[in-house]
Amino acid sequence: MSQPPNPQYQQAAMPGCWWHPNRPTGLSCSRCERPACPDCLREASVGFHCTDCVQAGRQQDRVQQKQYRDAGYGARTLAGAQQPRTAVVTPVLLALNVIIFFITVAQAGSISENFYSEVFQYGQLSNSAALVDGEWWRIFTSGFLQFGLLHIASNAFSLWFVGRPLETALGRIPFVALYFVSMLGGSVANLVFTDLNAPPVIGASGAIFGLIGAYAVIVIRLRLNPTWLLVMLGLNVFITFQVPGISVLAHAGGFIAGLVTTFALLYAPEKNRLMWQIGGIAIVVVALIGLLVWRDVQTASSVCGGVPEAGRLVYRCYPA
Repeated sequence: MSQPPNPQYQQAAMPGCWWHPNRPTGLSCSRCERPACPDCLREASVGFHCTDCVQAGRQQDRVQQKQYRDAGYGARTLAGAQQPRTAVVTPVLLALNVIIFFITVAQAGSISENFYSEVFQYGQLSNSAALVDGEWWRIFTSGFLQFGLLHIASNAFSLWFVGRPLETALGRIPFVALYFVSMLGGSVANLVFTDLNAPPVIGASGAIFGLIGAYAVIVIRLRLNPTWLLVMLGLNVFITFQVPGISVLAHAGGFIAGLVTTFALLYAPEKNRLMWQIGGIAIVVVALIGLLVWRDVQTASSVCGGVPEAGRLVYRCYPA
């Protein structure tokens, strides 16, 4: 006759947990097969893994994901670029605008009249200086100049609000291309379609309107609800036409340039996408430069420079 099983004998025969030897257990890690008590096991896709294997698996996954991203694979944006985890370009652009603003304030000695600073006078988009004296750097430097506290505050808020989600949606390099092509488009529109004596233009709003144009293409491409876009666009158009001193042409030029650039980014064929995107953006840039050249050859030459007026520097152009 057989004897009933002895519970003490069965408990003593069980191996102890690898991490808690005083805890007998009949369980084990399905990966390393070491005995483990319930407190040391975690549910996995297949069986249960011990805490050491879970940590090692996570570390291995991080290494593999990094190698995958470094090889050019991984999650992709709408433009086919690598997916950025956070927006970096937008804060950098915002910081540049703020730093340059305070430089102009320091030079002018006034926060409300910072346009008298040397950086402002030599950086603003003056038609005569750019077209007549060949100071083409003003096409881009003007996009980082802001007049007064309200101007820098409104443009900084718009850039932060619009730029960050767009940067993560497109990718950093496509976003940089979009921003500066939009800035170029706004400047070219002002240089080509206004007369030589038009007031100088400054501000990041031309590039920001280009970002709004990019949103329009994204809404169409993904068939999203356009309500938010229409509200944002309507508000900016209202401000453009109602607030005095705003360059309508610079806003329109930036919007169109941003729209066309984003079209080239999002509608490029899958095969050789990067080459198609570069080619599309190059066509936009060449067309804008062509308009500048056409306008430049029609302009008479003159001499420009900074002259003191009432103790402050003002930039003037005179016939050669």
